[in-house]
This record gives sequence, structure tokens and C-alpha cells, in this order.
Amino acid sequence: MIESLKGRSLLTWLDYQSEEIRFLLDLAKQVKAETQRGEQPQRFRGKTLALIFEKRSTRTRCSFETAFGEEGGHPVFLSTADIQLGAKESIEDTARVLGRMFSALEFRGFKQSTVETLAKYSGVPVYNGLTGSFHPTQALADIMTLEECFGPARGQKLVFVGDGRNNVARSLMVICAKLGVHFSVLSPPELFPGEDLRKTCALLAEASGSRISVSADPEEAAGASALYTDVWVSMGEEAEREERLRLLRPYQVNQALMDRTGRRDTIFLHCLPAVRGEEVMSEVLDGPSSRAWDQAENRKHTIKAIMLATLGRAPGSAPGSAPGWAGNY
Repeated sequence: MIESLKGRSLLTWLDYQSEEIRFLLDLAKQVKAETQRGEQPQRFRGKTLALIFEKRSTRTRCSFETAFGEEGGHPVFLSTADIQLGAKESIEDTARVLGRMFSALEFRGFKQSTVETLAKYSGVPVYNGLTGSFHPTQALADIMTLEECFGPARGQKLVFVGDGRNNVARSLMVICAKLGVHFSVLSPPELFPGEDLRKTCALLAEASGSRISVSADPEEAAGASALYTDVWVSMGEEAEREERLRLLRPYQVNQALMDRTGRRDTIFLHCLPAVRGEEVMSEVLDGPSSRAWDQAENRKHTIKAIMLATLGRAPGSAPGSAPGWAGNY
């Protein structure tokens, strides 16, 4: 039996045990099934959620708003044009105020230190909707999508192609190392993930049975259950566009790279938005191997599961319990 997740923030999967991540994945599958059956339990009735955005968003904003609103809660969108975050008021003071008015906070922005400060001073659960360092809610949806295609993720091979330093690649490395998923970064050496995170994940992988590798050789795609890519130029890095294009053109996901896996059932994943003709060709994104649209939908179900668990509203069964159990998760 895992400990209660009520009151917990999600800043990075480094803070969660593998059993806790597994619980959230199973809960996400349960709430997705509820949605497909047309059920609306209204478990967030009387709850409020502040959505703090420094960066634009489609999937993250819509996932949080619809997941919270459909369950009877009240989400409030706050851009940096709406509040004093880090301007006339310190982040610490904003956190203290919002924590007295809202049941939980979500932050999507530039610095990991900002979401960490919000979690430290608000006194309520805080969810990382993306920073320059990590994108944990995306990674949970990615693993859910992988499992919908192949069953248990443990032992599957997931290959991230492109900028190995970006927040999605870093989050995938952590969650895969925790869950026993074999994870590879296929990237130019200039964009390999940092050594500190690689060492941390190597230790996690020893415990879970995962294999973590980083390579510039396209042969790394061999045997992959999934090839995954992201945009080559992230928000805030537009000045580096030409250099990124030069480095990453050989790492485009096209049909030739999909064929290098040597598997007919390899799927393609992308966190979106996609720049067609750069990191991925339309023939792959729109092709039969693409699961990018399932990923996008699963953002909603995994985010709902995270909020249900951390706000003490989770339905269903805890590991090892009798069916129908409803605990303090």
C-alpha cells in the first residue's frame, strides 16, 4: 500500500516513487474509462484551481481547465499580464496569497525555481505544467499512451529523437528510469542531456532494470517500441533557431528512420505542437503509426488523475485493496 498522495505537489518525477507513479497511471486509465462511459462524478465541486501561465499553451491549459471544470471545480486562468508574479510582488508573496484562495496551483513558465518557490510557500499542491527543466505531466501521458499500445511499459524501448536537453527528454529519462522502461536519447553530441541527470537516472535504472543510453548513431532506433520527437526550437530559444536546424536536420523523424527500428508495430509519439517538415514529416505524423493525438487526449486524463490523488478525491482501488475501495488519495 502506498502512502496517501493528498497534499503532494508534482514538480518532477524525481520526487515520486515508482509505485506512486504506477498508481497515477492506473488511476488515469480508470478516469479515462469513466469519461468514455459518459460519467461525471463532480469530485472537484467546491474546489478552485489557479492556472499561472508565463508561456502559451494549448494542451496543458485545455487539459487542466476541462479536467477540473468537468469535475465541478472552478479553474481560474492567470497570465503574467493578470497578476504581479515576480513583478511588483515577489513570487513568495504571490504564493502565500494564492495558497489562501485556491485549492491548488498550476504553473507553466520558464524557471524550475519559480514552480519550486510556489510549492514551498503556497501551502497547497502545485503542479508543474512545464518549465525549462521538466514537463512531468506530459511524460505521464506519454507512458499511458505507450501502455495503451503495448501493455505494461516495463521492458519497452522508447527512443527520444532530437534535442536531448529539453524538458520532455529530461522528464522521459526520469520516468522511464523509475518504471523500468528502456530509454534512449538519439541526438547530436552538442545536445546530449546533462551529465548530472544522466548519473541520477543511471542509479534509478539500476534499481528498476531500465537501460538508459545516449547516442548520436541512428542505429540507436533499432528495436524501438516508440520513436518520440519534439520541436527543435523551444519557446524562449528562437534566437538559436539556425544553429538548432543545422544540428538537428540529420535527426528528423521520417519514414526512413521509422523503418530503422526493424519493427512493423513501432509507434510515433510527439508532445505537440509539431513543425511539419522539420522534426517530423507529415507522412509519419499523419500515418498509421502515429499516436500523437492519443497522447494529446491522455494529457487530460493523466492530469485529472494527478489532481484527484493530490486533492484527496481519487476513486477506485488502491494497490492490494478490495474492489470498490475509496481511500484518502
